[in-house]
Amino acid sequence: MKNNNHSDRVVIFDTTLRDGEQSPGATMTHDEKLEIAELLDEMGVDIIEAGFPIASEGDFKAVSEIARRSKNSTICGLARANYKDIDRCWEAVKNSSAPRIHTFIGTSPLHRAIPNLDKDQMAELIHDTVTHARNLCDNVQWSPMDATRTEHDYLMRVVEIAIRAGAATINIPDTVGYTAPVESADLIRMLIEKVPGADEVVFATHCHNDLGMATANALAAVEGGARQIECTINGLGERAGNTALEEVVMALKVRGDIMPYHTRIDATKLMNLSRRVATVSGFPVQFNKAIVGKNAFAHESGIHQDGMLKNSETFEIMRPEDIGLSETNLVLGKHSGRAALRAKLEDLGYQLADNQLKDVFVRFKELADRKKEVYDEDLIALMRAGEDTENDHIVLKSLEVICGTHGPQSAKMILVIDGNEVSTDATGDGPVDATFNAVKALYPHSAKLQLYQVHAVTEGTDAQATVTVRMDDKGNISTGQSADTDTVVASAKAYLNALNRLHIRRGRLGEDKKEINYKDTAV
Repeated sequence: MKNNNHSDRVVIFDTTLRDGEQSPGATMTHDEKLEIAELLDEMGVDIIEAGFPIASEGDFKAVSEIARRSKNSTICGLARANYKDIDRCWEAVKNSSAPRIHTFIGTSPLHRAIPNLDKDQMAELIHDTVTHARNLCDNVQWSPMDATRTEHDYLMRVVEIAIRAGAATINIPDTVGYTAPVESADLIRMLIEKVPGADEVVFATHCHNDLGMATANALAAVEGGARQIECTINGLGERAGNTALEEVVMALKVRGDIMPYHTRIDATKLMNLSRRVATVSGFPVQFNKAIVGKNAFAHESGIHQDGMLKNSETFEIMRPEDIGLSETNLVLGKHSGRAALRAKLEDLGYQLADNQLKDVFVRFKELADRKKEVYDEDLIALMRAGEDTENDHIVLKSLEVICGTHGPQSAKMILVIDGNEVSTDATGDGPVDATFNAVKALYPHSAKLQLYQVHAVTEGTDAQATVTVRMDDKGNISTGQSADTDTVVASAKAYLNALNRLHIRRGRLGEDKKEINYKDTAV
């Protein structure tokens, strides 16, 4: 571990499956977590923080399975500063070829007050818990939560204690997104220069984006000597999110002239991972999001377009293909064959078996009959719409909506629930409200609608609409998503998708019930 803070290599620690999943409504299924972990592993992520094993039986199983399956990445689990958490974490990650325990405690004055510990008591607890973790696992990471608001003298004291107790990585979290770049760099630099033993460990940075400076703070910390960046795909995370993996990776790649550091990330896989995380989390990427946003490589201004035609470097500092975005947007239509569809889907990052392609091709033809031109975004929406439907508890068979300028709108609906066909007529304040009321009449439930969001996949009056629905059933949050050229149909399918997910979770309540308030787990 010696002199790691002077290396030009930056380690990427991805916490999409832990900190990212703590975003309200971003909960992923077991299979989705395994899929995302596999994609992260293939992309070259050094460390995957797979979850918080003691939070639930479901979290434990996901971390354990990811640990067994991982081929390249170190698999890390999170644990609070107590033996029970640490033991459970070790049980989950121990079957990884490269396991890591990440334990933490809040060290700022505000956070010390939560367990009601004075400085000496907390220092002793840090020593004992890090020692316990080190006795189980050779690779231990320790974090002083809310480090950027911790008194410098006390922060140096507890960092030294953690190093002496055996921590190989010291992570410095900006838990509430409070710091600024110059402070971020100076804090890391101070710890490396003043804490005994600091040169024997790796310093990491974990930044939140509350003031919009997470990426800047992470890169500044690297300038200060940090050699591990904790981040998430699309910047997913609590409140305003975390440092975005794609941003720091591409910033180091593009601006190597002033930041002479490198990662081992295969950047050509970034776009596919971004899309997948957006789909499974139900958190769409904003159009003007750096690197992976829909408009990141779009040019509408006449001056920009003219410059692009003459030399793409005029207005692009990186190439679309650098992040895995196809340079050409090949348009498919109803006359396109399976070979063209398969080739395009492979360009978009989807590898399909023959039977899967057969099913997708049928849905593609149905879409092409309704839409003259099928673009990349349409195909991505089509793939999303086909997920998680094979064993659905509730299936939409038909929907007819009548809209008028006066009076309530009405919806006539037929659902198939566990193989039984049921139908009803319902009214509402608008076509979507009438549709949702029809679902409630046929499938009574207590879930509350938290979010209803619509955005067009492409332009034009025949564009598909992607609808995202988030529902809360007594603290159990589920997100549904669907796309269709008919916005009301897409709304109905997204609503049913969320209900189907809630149904699955209710059936596994014993294993998935949260035992820990996630507000206590933010690092």
